[in-house]
Order: sequence, then C-alpha cells, then structure tokens
Amino acid sequence: IKANDLDDLPPKMKKLRTNRARIHQKLESLTAVADTIHGYLACISYADSMIGRVLDALEASPYADNTIVVLFSDHGFHLGEKERWAKRTLWEDGTRVPLIILDPRTKSSSIVAAPVGLIDIYPTLLDLTGHTRDPLHQGHSLKPILNDPNIQWSHPAITTFGPGNHSVRTERWRYIEYQDGSRELYD
Repeated sequence: IKANDLDDLPPKMKKLRTNRARIHQKLESLTAVADTIHGYLACISYADSMIGRVLDALEASPYADNTIVVLFSDHGFHLGEKERWAKRTLWEDGTRVPLIILDPRTKSSSIVAAPVGLIDIYPTLLDLTGHTRDPLHQGHSLKPILNDPNIQWSHPAITTFGPGNHSVRTERWRYIEYQDGSRELYD
C-alpha cells in the first residue's frame, strides 16, 4: 500500500475513495491490515483446493476427454490499494480476474499476458465446440491464443463501470475515462 497512492486521483475518484476510506482507517487503527489480507488469501487458497477436488473428480470420470472447463471471476478486489477494500473500480485490482480455460484436446499449458475480456468466453466456447458465431455478439474467440500463446493479440480489454466510466487495457497501458471527463493513464 503506497503512501502517496491517492495523489494522482481525479476529483470524482477522490470522492469515491473518501466514502470507503473509513474501512481502511479502521483496519489500520486495529493493526488488522495484514490479518485481513491473510484471511482473504486463506479464502482464495480454500477455493483453489475445492476447484482441485472438482477437477480431480472430472479427471476420474468418463467425461474428462470431452469437457472444456472455464474458470473465471466476475471482478477483482482491492486489498488496501488506494485505501480501498472493495471491488467496483476501473483500476487494475478491480478489473483483473483469473481466466483459465482447460481444453482436454490441448496437452500443453501456458500463461498468456494478453488482456482479454470475459465477453470473449462465449465466442471462444462456440469456436472450440465448432459452432457458428452470431456476428451480432461481441467479443473475440480466444482460440488463436490457446493455439499459440505468443501470438500478437490486438484486441484491448474494455471495462465499463456505471454510466460513462470506461477503461481500456492493452498489455502495456490502462486508460480510464470517467463520466465527468477526468482521465487516468497507467503504464
């Protein structure tokens, strides 16, 4: 948690931040920041263990060779960054989520740095299962990335939170523009 992490916020976000700052101040006054983070990480570890049990059961079943598994979260969570202990921001910690796709036909595994969106899951599943995509649907199939993790991915991840507040994320940049016209740019 950076001491000067609030200095670059536009006025709208400073106001939002002050509404949640009481939680951060209370945790600091109780010297409970580390314990709170520890509890959050324990929950993640438990969820990871339970996912392992589900995957083990799938592997032992007759469906292991024809089941595509997609694991994702609907939002990130701030653990004190910018004095936030919540979700619902356009910053990295609020929008970055795990996305794991396990296709039994693919025997290799890779970590890919390309930014993608949850909107890409549906077209990916259509593509992986050989179904035709409706051109009215948004998102991009991630099958090219699954086939070649080093492929150049030219589609940014776009996130919207509330009316008129948007974030565009490329591998290097995050640009945020708020309804009031204020902006943030992160490298």
